[in-house]
Amino acid sequence: MPLREKINEHFYIAQKNKNKILVSTLRLILASIKQRDIANRSASNKEGVKDSEIIKVLRKMKKQRQDSVDLYQKGGRQDLLEAEKEEIRIIETFLPKQFSEEETKKVCQEVIKSLGASSIKDMGKIMGSLKQKYADVIDFSRVNIIVKGLLNQ
Repeated sequence: MPLREKINEHFYIAQKNKNKILVSTLRLILASIKQRDIANRSASNKEGVKDSEIIKVLRKMKKQRQDSVDLYQKGGRQDLLEAEKEEIRIIETFLPKQFSEEETKKVCQEVIKSLGASSIKDMGKIMGSLKQKYADVIDFSRVNIIVKGLLNQ
């Protein structure tokens, strides 16, 4: 089932169950997807964006909420903090499962070995290869630290 249909289905179920936080979060997701549809609309592209674009939208929304969580923690706003965390949890249900720390480290080691990388100078090649193969399943905020650690061993 395409991701857009899955989100719409969850939205209608949430409306029936009167789950306010879920409805509002899914409404924000659908609005962001619609905005991306409009931005990408052209004479040849009449249909909406594909799942890969929807995943990018969801990742951006998740990052925005994580930034808000950091700010709310610093500001001591527990009520807003919990609301943002709940929205992140909802958004994550539609994103592909991310690799764990160990899986990420293993993949990084394999790419470093296959490229014959030996120093920080090779960082661009390593990151490019990882993005090409594992863009949807690796958290690149952690990869930078892992790769630098592996290259400095």
